[in-house]
Amino acid sequence: MHQISNPSILYFGTPVVLISTLNENNSYNLAPISSAFWLGWRCMIGISALSKTTENLLRTGECVLNLPSVNEVAAVNRLALTTGSKPVPEGKLAKGYRFEPDKFDIAGLSAVDSEIVVAPRVLECPVQMEAQLVATHPIAEESSTQRGKIVSIELKVVRVYLEESIQMKDNPDRVDPDKWRPLIMNFQQFYGLGEQVHPSILAQVPEQLYQSSDWKAARELSVE
Repeated sequence: MHQISNPSILYFGTPVVLISTLNENNSYNLAPISSAFWLGWRCMIGISALSKTTENLLRTGECVLNLPSVNEVAAVNRLALTTGSKPVPEGKLAKGYRFEPDKFDIAGLSAVDSEIVVAPRVLECPVQMEAQLVATHPIAEESSTQRGKIVSIELKVVRVYLEESIQMKDNPDRVDPDKWRPLIMNFQQFYGLGEQVHPSILAQVPEQLYQSSDWKAARELSVE
């Protein structure tokens, strides 16, 4: 039987993303989020309008979307309740956040150069996506109490790097879902994926039929 419920949050299970950006002093910021989805080679993220990541993204127009696997969960957890903003925003201060200028160091992760954007990639993450800012979209503009606090950001992926261990055998342009185990945030707790539960009819559609003009442009750029 279903009952009316009022959960404080609606995090029903989404992948964790580590977003790396460049600070104004050319140091690096690294922040975990779990409000993200992809359509083709576009990514939409939901994030605080007052965060250091948002500030950096709007200033530089670039970032890297790094996807940790379940193996990087301890590093992601070390980034929890830290912010690159000083002073710490009031909302984050109430949740127990602290200012941390060197996110890579406290997480124990390695920054490596990107090829197109200025922000670094996270070496340990099996998936790394260089991305450029396309547009920002305010959220909850109709609410006098939420207006200006949260925003969705549209990003165009311009280069993708995959760890060999998760690639489909004999096809480096495909991820093997039996090998890729993304880190999932499920109501503030970390989870991973289990085994496949049922074959998908959708999988009969060749992946190349989903290729977009963004994919074509990125591919042409990578072979120049």
